Amino acid sequence: MRAGNFHTIKACLLILGTILLLVGCATEPVTGRKQLILLSPSQEMQLGLTAFEQMKREVPISRDPAANALVQKVGKRIAAVADLPGASWEFVVFESKEANAFCLPGGKVGVYTGILPITQDEAGLATVIGHEVAHAAAHHGAERVSQAMLIETGGNVVSSYLGTKGSQTQAVFNSIYGIGTQVGITLPHSRTQESRADEIGLIYMARAGYDPEAAVGFWKRFAEYNKRMGGNTPWFLRTHPLDDQRIADLQKWLPRAKQEYRPPK
Repeated sequence: MRAGNFHTIKACLLILGTILLLVGCATEPVTGRKQLILLSPSQEMQLGLTAFEQMKREVPISRDPAANALVQKVGKRIAAVADLPGASWEFVVFESKEANAFCLPGGKVGVYTGILPITQDEAGLATVIGHEVAHAAAHHGAERVSQAMLIETGGNVVSSYLGTKGSQTQAVFNSIYGIGTQVGITLPHSRTQESRADEIGLIYMARAGYDPEAAVGFWKRFAEYNKRMGGNTPWFLRTHPLDDQRIADLQKWLPRAKQEYRPPK
């Protein structure tokens, strides 16, 4: 590829990126991190609602009254302090051995029964739900969709141009672009979102009256669980930060969280 062509493509992508940033710039709660969001709130909420309804049809819902009552109690307390006005909060316990939880746009939170032995108590569960509610309040789902739209648009612009240079050149670009954006953009961005959800969630659990120090205890237990399960994916291919890094970050954020902690009377 000639230097002039390369600079033309680069200039087009920079202009496209600037336009999109001007259109979709948003600010994350608590952290103040700038975000690119191209979806409207109604579009984001509809995506979450559709996906959650499908989830409820495909995955068994727990009938354990104690587990359901606890998740509802903690979920409502965390949601009450979250920065997401107009959310349609819903907290569902799913029967699954997977030690996980998730949150879909608009306030749809799922907790798998497999994570409850690790949360152990109400404060441990508040750590998990605080993290998931933080994803919703920070519009991380819409941010990921927006990022994917930008990457796809950029790829299409360059790919269509290279199509005039021959199929081999285009194939090489498509391969390099796919791997490069995954390792260089998508995965680091995913780890950033997870870290920010840890930070925001810590503040939310403190505001809801849960001792934020319980978050460190939970993540230490979760780190032990991951070791037993043999998690050895290289850090640069992970969607989440390393457990040791998460614990260190939480300890760094604790002083601020403790300032917002109000024990229930």
